[in-house]
Amino acid sequence: MKSKSFGKIKKESLQGWMLIAPALIFMIVFTVFPVFRSIYLSLHKYKLGMAVPEFVGLKNYLDLFHSGLFWKVMINTIYFSLITVIPSMIAGLGLALLVNRKGKHIGFIRTAYFYPCVMPMIAIASIWMFIYMAKNGLLDQLLIRIGMEPMNILSDKDKVLPAMAVMYVWKEAGYLMIFFLSGLQGISGEIIEAARIDGASNWRILKKIQLPLLAPTFLFVTTVAFTNSFKLVDHIVIMTEGAPNNASTLLLYYIYQQGFTNFNYGVSSALTVLMLGLLLIVSLPRFISQDKKIHYN
Repeated sequence: MKSKSFGKIKKESLQGWMLIAPALIFMIVFTVFPVFRSIYLSLHKYKLGMAVPEFVGLKNYLDLFHSGLFWKVMINTIYFSLITVIPSMIAGLGLALLVNRKGKHIGFIRTAYFYPCVMPMIAIASIWMFIYMAKNGLLDQLLIRIGMEPMNILSDKDKVLPAMAVMYVWKEAGYLMIFFLSGLQGISGEIIEAARIDGASNWRILKKIQLPLLAPTFLFVTTVAFTNSFKLVDHIVIMTEGAPNNASTLLLYYIYQQGFTNFNYGVSSALTVLMLGLLLIVSLPRFISQDKKIHYN
């Protein structure tokens, strides 16, 4: 009996590994291997034309830490995250509250809010280039019509990142709306109805019932929003290319420049490792500290 039981367990274990094998192979090939490859290359000097990477230890990291451009890019990236994450979450929650109801055309409205998330990057960049274009753009033309000077916002080092942030929030809000809407629809309608019978206003229901019960959703959305804010690159390539004077250069675009423009794979790998470390610093403490305070039932 024991041998049969052991054989059955072994067979079930083998079947389980076979079922997860495709996903496991995919993760190893496209996630685990690139991470360790990046760590390896970050310790080497490796440029286009070199047959074999040359080991240099921590030189790539030390060169970055002594680079003024690197610190400017890091400040830009952190600043961009701070001015996009909270507004995009507030907008996403607001949209979710607006569409969390039954109605004849509610499906169309939800699709309209979500549509910017599925638009091609080139299309989004073209729309916002038309809005931000110097003098002939929609924004500058509007300012001229009301008697103000055109801003030429993409050429202003103080305004270019806030302008990109507006574009990012417009695109990201619909994506975050889906998560908040899922969380709102997971709240029992009986609780909301009982609160209304007791005379609670919509604001009190939101503050005392919905927001506390959305705590797991907020934890997930915050991590997703921070991670996504570090991944803006396509729009920068099309709209500004880091101009003016690297005022719009973010970390992922800087990695792209080092890897695909300068072909300096060692430095781009070091930057990639630093970005992964930064994302871990942002994400992990939130899970450790906040997950203890969240009730999932």
